[in-house]
Amino acid sequence: MQKYLVRRMLLASLAVVGATLIAFAAIRLIPGDVVDLILGTKSTPQAESALRNRLGLDQPPLQQYFSWLAGLFKGELGNSLRTQESVMDMMRQRLPVTIELTLLSTVIAVIIGLPAGLITAVRQYSLLDNVLTMVAMLGVSMPEFWLGTLLPLLFAVTWRLLPSGGLLPGFFDDPVNNLKRMLMPALSLGLPSASVYFRMMRSSMLEVIRSEYMTTAYSKGLKEQTVILVHALRNALIPVVTVTGLEMTYLLGGSFIIETIFGLPGLGRATVQSIGMRDFTVLQGCLLVYSILVVVVSLTGDVIYAWLDPRIRYD
Repeated sequence: MQKYLVRRMLLASLAVVGATLIAFAAIRLIPGDVVDLILGTKSTPQAESALRNRLGLDQPPLQQYFSWLAGLFKGELGNSLRTQESVMDMMRQRLPVTIELTLLSTVIAVIIGLPAGLITAVRQYSLLDNVLTMVAMLGVSMPEFWLGTLLPLLFAVTWRLLPSGGLLPGFFDDPVNNLKRMLMPALSLGLPSASVYFRMMRSSMLEVIRSEYMTTAYSKGLKEQTVILVHALRNALIPVVTVTGLEMTYLLGGSFIIETIFGLPGLGRATVQSIGMRDFTVLQGCLLVYSILVVVVSLTGDVIYAWLDPRIRYD
C-alpha cells in the first residue's frame, strides 16, 4: 500500500506540473492582450513597452514559465497583472469558499442519493422505486446553471425563504448566515449529483443482494435489516466511492458556473474573471490549486477503497 501511494504521489506531481504547463500555454493562445486591456485608450508603443517590462511580459515564454515555477517552490505565485494583489493571498481568501461549496454539495448529494438508492434497491419495482427512478433521470438531465436560476426564483423571490446573494460571511464568524447564503448554490450543484449517487447505489446494491453470500445470510435466519446494513451495504459502497471521487472533481468544475451566478467570492469565479481579464498569473494559480485538489481527492478515494475492501491490494 505504501509503495502504491508513493508511486501515485510521484505521478500526481507530474500531472500537476503538466497541468501548469498546459494552463500557461493555453491562456496565451486566447485572443487579446492584458496590456491593451490595462492601458485602454491610453495605449502607446512607449507605454506598452514600459508596462510589459514592468510586468515581465517582455521575457521569452519559457523564461516566464520557469520564473513562475521558481517562485512556486518559494511559496509564491506572483502578483495579479491587473491589481498587483498577491495571488497567494487571493488563494487563501477564495479557496475556503470553493471547498465549502464542494463539500456541502457532496453532503447534500450523499444524504439524498444514497438512502434513496438503498431503499429502492430493497423494494425493487415498487411504486416508490419507479417514481424515484424517474425523478433521478430528470435530475441527471438538469444542468447546474438552470437550477442556479430556478432556485433563487423560488426560494428568494417567490417564497422569500433564503437570501439570493450578497456578502458571504465566514463560516466560523456567522455559520447560520453563511449556510443560508450557501444553501442554494450547494443545492444547484448537489441535486444533479444526488441523481448520480442514487442510480449508482441502486445498481450496486441490486448486484450485491443477488450474490450467493447474501442468500447464505438470509438462510441463517438473520433479519433483513441486519443483512442489508451489515453484509450488503459495505460491499455496495465500493463502486460508490469511485463515483464520489469523480463527482467531487465534477463539482469542482461546476463551481465555475455556480460561483459566477451567485456572486460567491470563490476560486471558480476568480478563474472566470482572470480569463476575461487575461490575468495570466491569477489563472495559473487557480488552475494549480484545482489540480492539487483533484489529485488529493483521487488519492483519498484510493485509500478508502482499501479500507472498505481488504481484498484490494496495490503492492
